[in-house]
Parts: sequence; structure tokens; C-alpha cells
Amino acid sequence: MSPEQFLRQIEKQAPKPVYLFLGPEAYMRRACRQALVERVLPPEERESGLTRHDLDEAPLAAVLDDARSFSLFASRRLMWISGAEAALPKRLTAEEGPGAAALAAYVRDPTPGTVLVFDVLRYDFDGDDKPKIERVQKFYSSVPDPVEFRPFTQDASRSLARDLAKRLHLDLGTSELGLLVESLGGDASRIAIEIEKLALFTGPGRKVTAADIASLVPNAQVGNLFTLVGALGRADRQRSLEALDTLLREGVYLPLALGFLGTQFRLARAAHEAGQRSAQQVEAYFRRLGIRIWRDRAEQVAQTVAAFSAPRLKRAIECVSHADIALRDARPDDRVVMEEFVLSLTAGAPN
Repeated sequence: MSPEQFLRQIEKQAPKPVYLFLGPEAYMRRACRQALVERVLPPEERESGLTRHDLDEAPLAAVLDDARSFSLFASRRLMWISGAEAALPKRLTAEEGPGAAALAAYVRDPTPGTVLVFDVLRYDFDGDDKPKIERVQKFYSSVPDPVEFRPFTQDASRSLARDLAKRLHLDLGTSELGLLVESLGGDASRIAIEIEKLALFTGPGRKVTAADIASLVPNAQVGNLFTLVGALGRADRQRSLEALDTLLREGVYLPLALGFLGTQFRLARAAHEAGQRSAQQVEAYFRRLGIRIWRDRAEQVAQTVAAFSAPRLKRAIECVSHADIALRDARPDDRVVMEEFVLSLTAGAPN
């Protein structure tokens, strides 16, 4: 089940005796944990009733033995068991060994007044981690309805940022909101922290600016990347080199910045070839292709389409490819590589 379903469930009915929390997302996990603590433990028993175990340090059998014992100091117990993936046997087996059987026996006959949460945050649901998390799910299959903490989608991250800003009376415009979310990679926990910082920094009544985000938020140099894109589009060599120097002084990781530029140019070329010029057209076009981009990113792509002709977009992608190869050479000077990239792309006037 999703974290939202979990929160609704424990609000309406008594918590189940055993839960499995799966996935790396931290913001909703923190909310679910807090809600479970408040639901299971009265305020006066939260210190004595909350027990923590780590299966990297203690065997599953010892944790289950502790769960079966009654506490002298709390009538109710919540046991938070981190590193739950460590309970799996080292070798792949058909039945996953006695640990899974012992857990299943406990789930069938749990200790009254005790809630166990087995927490697995090491693995994601996709990529190389997928087989690992599937094995975890198999081992803990006796635990009904595992709670899956998947990373926020782009739309969900934007919605969260909008809701948090509204809650804190923070005047955060659409463009600034998009810059914040993209700067933080859509990470919900970081979005919540940075919005609190911005609310304290700006105070009531003042609109958040891109400069505020750049000064307070880590990795918020996206605006300067678009300054570089704009200067490259105008073939303005001096302004392009100045923008590159700003990125260097801000400590931007240049291979990552080059990757961002490559993505921007490829999106712009696709939109250019499809005849999409306005932000509305660009957004609708990529959504039809199954590529979700938010409105301000669509505006940025539209601006790049307007700044670059089709031949120059093709040339830009070629320059990105050459620079990427150069950055992968042994002991490259990243600054020299990027300066050569700027010089190559600004050679001559725009078509």
C-alpha cells in the first residue's frame, strides 16, 4: 500500500501487529513513523514504549524473542527494526530459511499491544535494486500489505512544494517553485527543509526570488545554467565565458552541468523538428510522448528553440558529445574542456 493509504488506515482502525516499510523515500516515511508513534503510544509511554533494533547488529530470532516478552514499564510497545534486509540468508534459497518461518509464526500469533515495523530503506524499486527488493518482499511475504515508499514524481514534488509554501504563507511563484524543485532533484525531504529556510529568510509579505533560492538552496545554480544557454544561443562568447566562470566559482560539477546542457539541447531539437514553438505546445508535445515536464521547464525549452536554429542545435549536441568524451579522458582539465566547448559553439554568428 502507499504511505497515504497507510495513514488513512491507522487513522480509522487499530494498527496491525506487524508492518514492512519498503523503499528509500524519507519524507513520507517520517510522517508515517510519527503518525504510528502517536497512534500506538500514549504520550507518557513514548519514551519507555519505543524500542529500536538493528538487524545488522542483532539476529531476527532475538528481536522476535524481545517482541514476545512483556515490558514492565509500558503497556504498549512499538518496535522499530531497521536494516531489516539483513535478516535474509546470504544464499538464495527456495524457502528463504528458518527466519522467514519464525516471522510467519509470529505474524500468526502476535503479542497483544505490540507493533513491529521492519524497515528496509537500502533498496529502490527499479534498476539494479529490483531483484534485491523482490527477494526482501518474498522473505517478508507473511507480513500483509507492505508500505512502499517510492520516490516522488515531478508532479508530486511540485504539489508538495506548493502545499508547504501555502502552509507557511510563503509567496513562491510558479517559476521560482520550479527552480526550487529542480535544484533539489525533486527530493521531498530537502524541499520541506529548504522551504522552511526560505520562509524564515524572506519573512511575511515578500516574494521569493531566484536570487534567494540561489543564495540559500544547495545546487540551485540552474538559473546560471540557463544564463549560459541563452548566451550560447546568441553566440555571445564573452557572456558565455562569464556565465561559465560564475558556475565554476559556485562549485558546480562541470560534467553534471554538461549533462544538463545536453538534455536541454536534445529536448529543444525534438521540439524544433516537431514545429513546437510556444511553451504550451512544447509541454503538450512531450506529454503526448510520455515525457512529463512542468510548465517552467517547457518555457525554458521554448526559449532554447527560439534562440537556436536547427543546424545550431545539431552542432550544440555534437559539441556536448565531444566535450563529454574530453571530460572522461585521464586527468582532464574540466575548465579548459568547457571553455573549448564554449569557443566552438560560439564560433561565427547565429544562423
